[in-house]
Amino acid sequence: MPMSTRRRFAVALAIVLPLVLSACSSGAPPSRSAIPPSAVAAAAEAGARFPVSVGSALGPVTVGARPRAIVSLSPTATEDLFGIGAGPQVIAVDDQSNFPVTAPKTDLSGFKPNVEAIAAKNPDLVVISDDGSGLSAALGKLGIPVVVDPPAKTLEEAYAQIAQLGTATGHPTEAATLVSSMRARIDRAVRSESSRTARRRIYHELDQTLYSATSTTFIGQLYKLLGADDIADAADRDGSGFPQLSAEYVVRADPQVIFLADTKCCQQSRSTVAARPGWSGISAVRTGAVVPLDDDIASRWGPRVVDLVAALAAGLAAAPAA
Repeated sequence: MPMSTRRRFAVALAIVLPLVLSACSSGAPPSRSAIPPSAVAAAAEAGARFPVSVGSALGPVTVGARPRAIVSLSPTATEDLFGIGAGPQVIAVDDQSNFPVTAPKTDLSGFKPNVEAIAAKNPDLVVISDDGSGLSAALGKLGIPVVVDPPAKTLEEAYAQIAQLGTATGHPTEAATLVSSMRARIDRAVRSESSRTARRRIYHELDQTLYSATSTTFIGQLYKLLGADDIADAADRDGSGFPQLSAEYVVRADPQVIFLADTKCCQQSRSTVAARPGWSGISAVRTGAVVPLDDDIASRWGPRVVDLVAALAAGLAAAPAA
């Protein structure tokens, strides 16, 4: 079936944002760089005192008092906020924030934000993942602080964003505890999988048009941590991190495990993959090593990344060696 408009936008965003972030890290002014890993330790030391200044993709943001009315326009930020205990302070989340189920979901859009609709909520803090529309400047004129947390490129950046939101919301200790727990759980999964001697060739599918992710991306680095070899790496000629593969390429690469991150958006499954022309001979299909993932968990970088790592590790462990 054809990919929905929302899914096309999501894939396009996944391809474009890492390029923007890469440019920022290599040649942009320091104020626009990613949040440094040291922010994790700094957050715990800062305590819950206000006003506080926190890092953001567009530079430091000052939060004058402990926020009582937070608007999140990022599904990952929503999960981060509830994960650190700031849920009671969140008054509205965007239309894509579906976890936790208790989050106050609205029709606000993070893709096409409406300044008037957001301001009408009377927030004292807004968290977004992309500021292509100039929302930060517009809300800044109204005296509303905006924290921009773009897609993390590494686990350290994901941890730093959690720590940063802990400081911004008055929950630095809870944030530090969450990060510590995430580190421990992911480390256990990595140690367990690293004890295996045989590596696995993997194909990570973003949608049924065969967009994939290389080991330079956030999800790709998780596979790398687990000792997997990503078949998309050799196809990424433009260095985007998200090449579109061909069916012939995938068949030739013969992945031993296929991970499907398009089970919700595009209704892909073991049976649909097995039915694709020429795919029945792929090792992963022959051995049943086609692993369905939760699209949402596989596309976010918040607290549930530990569940994603566990799912990837289990999929790799269950696949027969070559």
